[in-house]
Amino acid sequence: MDLIAIFFNWLHLLSAVIWVGGIVFILYIAIPSSRQALGPNAGKLMGEISERFTPVANYSILSLVITGVLLTWIKGYFRGSASFESAQSTTLYLKYLLALLMIGIHFYRGLVLASKITAAESARKPALQKRSLNLVIVNLWLGLIILLLSVIMRS
Repeated sequence: MDLIAIFFNWLHLLSAVIWVGGIVFILYIAIPSSRQALGPNAGKLMGEISERFTPVANYSILSLVITGVLLTWIKGYFRGSASFESAQSTTLYLKYLLALLMIGIHFYRGLVLASKITAAESARKPALQKRSLNLVIVNLWLGLIILLLSVIMRS
């Protein structure tokens, strides 16, 4: 069972690195570089990058959910009743809550906000794009907090 737990733990961490690392790449490398190099045409490049990254992020999210549930079961975090009796279970609940929020934001941006941006008249587009960018920043912070909580759980 140890090798299975190690594999799922590795896959869980790899998925987190891909998703959060992708957000860092987009925010701090792709967006500024495309704006500097392409100016007003940066949106086209960012659309292409987003189109390629979204499926990778979606698979990472799926992997995180599956491996997170399996690791919770394998490690026996909730043997008996699921309660807030220990700091570890409370931290795990907080991780789950923040992860659900992060996933919700990701899919809201991709399924709802992106279509609103596409359909919006040009005067309204910048505000919607700004909202979308702000949600990416929120997701970055949520991801970093979740990673911190993971370290706290292992300490």
